[in-house]
Amino acid sequence: MKYLGIDYGTRRIGLALSDDTLSLAFPYKTLQTSKDTLNEILNIIKDKEVTCVVLGESKNLDMKDNPVMEHIKILKSALEQNRVVVEYHPEFYSSAQVLSIMGEQNKAIDASAAAIILQNYLDLQKHI
Repeated sequence: MKYLGIDYGTRRIGLALSDDTLSLAFPYKTLQTSKDTLNEILNIIKDKEVTCVVLGESKNLDMKDNPVMEHIKILKSALEQNRVVVEYHPEFYSSAQVLSIMGEQNKAIDASAAAIILQNYLDLQKHI
């Protein structure tokens, strides 16, 4: 059993995978946002035997949806129409966290941000 974390962006989408025990999240891949994005994600879900997608929920500091949230809702709906279980998890400053740790030269910023989102979700599930 694995979970897939997604940090959605209008240009790039970071992906992270959990280990089989749902304890640790690892940066996996960065996709360029395109018309093929859904199929690419569905193929990864199938190939990696993902049972749940954890999708970063993008809100501003007033807890209102950011403009990118409309795209995220569309992706969530499309995944659910393909019988994928999708959970939202807040993604406050995940990219900023990566930048502060790894610097701007890191090519895996988006995938690392997805790993932070997924790891936070996995940690929270242990305490529920």
